[in-house]
Amino acid sequence: MLALPPPPPPPPVTPTQQTKPVTLDQIVISSSREASKNQHSLRSETRGSITKKISQPPILQPHPRRTNPIIWCAAVLCLMFSLILIFFGIATLIIFLAIKPRNPIVDIPNASLNTIYFDSPEYFNGDFALLANFSNPNRKIDLRFEYLSIDLFFSNKLISSLRAVQPFTQRRGEIRLESVHFISSLVFLPQDLAVKLQKQVQSNRVNYYLRGTFRVRANLGLFHMSYWLHSRCQLVMTGPPAGVLVARRCITKR
Repeated sequence: MLALPPPPPPPPVTPTQQTKPVTLDQIVISSSREASKNQHSLRSETRGSITKKISQPPILQPHPRRTNPIIWCAAVLCLMFSLILIFFGIATLIIFLAIKPRNPIVDIPNASLNTIYFDSPEYFNGDFALLANFSNPNRKIDLRFEYLSIDLFFSNKLISSLRAVQPFTQRRGEIRLESVHFISSLVFLPQDLAVKLQKQVQSNRVNYYLRGTFRVRANLGLFHMSYWLHSRCQLVMTGPPAGVLVARRCITKR
């Protein structure tokens, strides 16, 4: 058999074909080039998207609806009403500070206890009269007592009531005296109150209580104001038949 020829020797390597080592500066330069290419591509894409957006027609916004005229009228009325309230509030404050209105005073300067007797241990009869003093301390306001109700109590038990006092007018700074007469006929008293009243008559010290309710109208020119007035009086009387007033304490307030 024929022997194969030996393989040819490898070609000689020239100095220019030898592998050169890659430096760090070359890696950085290549990476920066790639980054610049990427940024350039992103800018191109962004410009394209902006061009597309500009080329699209703008979206029209709906026009705002006009306010209903009824709402405007209601707002104007509310504003006028608020201004009127503020005006009257300021006017009332000015009048109050300038005039300084005061409540009328109700007092009992004199009273007489004429009769107290029992038809039975629980039924009481009595005769009691008093003089009521109504005074108007205001110097610029006239008063009119339109309704008057006066009740007579022993302890907490109503023994007589009077609603026949006629309405009257009281000028500024005026004092008016009214005679009031109470008659108690067969008024039922619980046993403990009957015993208490008999003991007070025997000790010559009878305690009565008055409760007055009045509707007063204050007049100042064209201005009028009505309010309720309440009077409370505690009276200490001597025993009948000539019982006289020895002590009193009256409070009048709204």
